[in-house]
Amino acid sequence: MLHHLKYRVIPPALPPRRIMLEIPGWSGDDQPRAGGSVQQPWHCTPFVEGATYGLELIYPFPNPCYVQKVDGEITILGDFGPDPQTGVAWPPIGVFNKQFYGFNTYTDVKAPPGFALRVGTHPRFSTDNTASVPVAVSAHLRSEWWPFVFFIIFKAPEPGQTHVFRYGEPYAQIVVVPASAEHQVVAMTEEEAAERELQSLRIAETRHKLGKSWIAGNGELGGDGIYRHLRQLTKEVPSQK
Repeated sequence: MLHHLKYRVIPPALPPRRIMLEIPGWSGDDQPRAGGSVQQPWHCTPFVEGATYGLELIYPFPNPCYVQKVDGEITILGDFGPDPQTGVAWPPIGVFNKQFYGFNTYTDVKAPPGFALRVGTHPRFSTDNTASVPVAVSAHLRSEWWPFVFFIIFKAPEPGQTHVFRYGEPYAQIVVVPASAEHQVVAMTEEEAAERELQSLRIAETRHKLGKSWIAGNGELGGDGIYRHLRQLTKEVPSQK
């Protein structure tokens, strides 16, 4: 079912957008899946689907902003320009306490009835080795009845680390989820477990055919395309209703 996510932004905020992979960039290098290439994040279908599932918020200010922790205190270095006089809090970023700082997105997203916004760290954090990606504190925003532009809380960087906000770069993500988690965690029955085991054995027996393109890595572990091929096969088989 197609759902419409409606948004409004207050300048200078930029509209949210579907998360986009950056290749080359945080999604990996532009290397083919086969032919002995080193594994890249974008080669992994579960990672791609997980990373691109939500929306990303884009930093709108032309000057970069740097957040550090100096002598136990959060320090914010950034030039945001003059107050736009739009009636919202200014400047957009501020310190909450020694552990957290906040950023005003100047963005309002309305989820469909029965859904909420799960705000969190952008997936590029998973592939970052510079400790510069802002770490957002998870939040569950029931936007159906909360009509305000929202702010995001970030965890303070560790000493020696610097969180960096740059124009055009995503700084957080939004995932639309059911407003209430109406499910229970239960163990499989013996019959269900046996069925799953049989299914996995059948896939394992034909993995050399389904995987097709083997990717050789620098380490001991390689990867094949079995998940991607199985996903394609299930898309081609009509659902049973």
